[in-house]
Amino acid sequence: MKFIQGQSRDQINLFPVSLDRSIDPDNEVRIIDLFVESLSIKDYGFRTDFTENGRPAYHPTDLLKLFIYGYLNKVRSSRDLEKECRRNIEVMWLLRCLKPDHNTIPNFRRDNPKAIKKVFRRTVQIASHFDLIVKHVRHIPNVQDLKMAG
Repeated sequence: MKFIQGQSRDQINLFPVSLDRSIDPDNEVRIIDLFVESLSIKDYGFRTDFTENGRPAYHPTDLLKLFIYGYLNKVRSSRDLEKECRRNIEVMWLLRCLKPDHNTIPNFRRDNPKAIKKVFRRTVQIASHFDLIVKHVRHIPNVQDLKMAG
């Protein structure tokens, strides 16, 4: 046999180990999960009270995790995020195999712009605290600076 052979497509188990063991301990999704779970979602302004009529809603923490994951990995399209939920093992782990559709994702963004903005401000504060962000202060010349230069 000259070539490496793949496994049979008739194999029953997709993962030989648990989903949790498939994700490295230092993977970014674990940080996203820890960060979002540490937030008091209600305090940020996310809506958590839904009526009991119809299909149950996704919890805002799950959709926020997906939104942050997409932002960090440059996956912004709702349809692409939906695909990631079905094929990306990191997203499967992060959302515990939930699969929100491409309509649910932009609705979450549309319904929570202020809350999402507050969360991103908080991430910047935390990153700054741990010196993960280098602050570049750009000097914008004022009229006096221009007079002195001329």
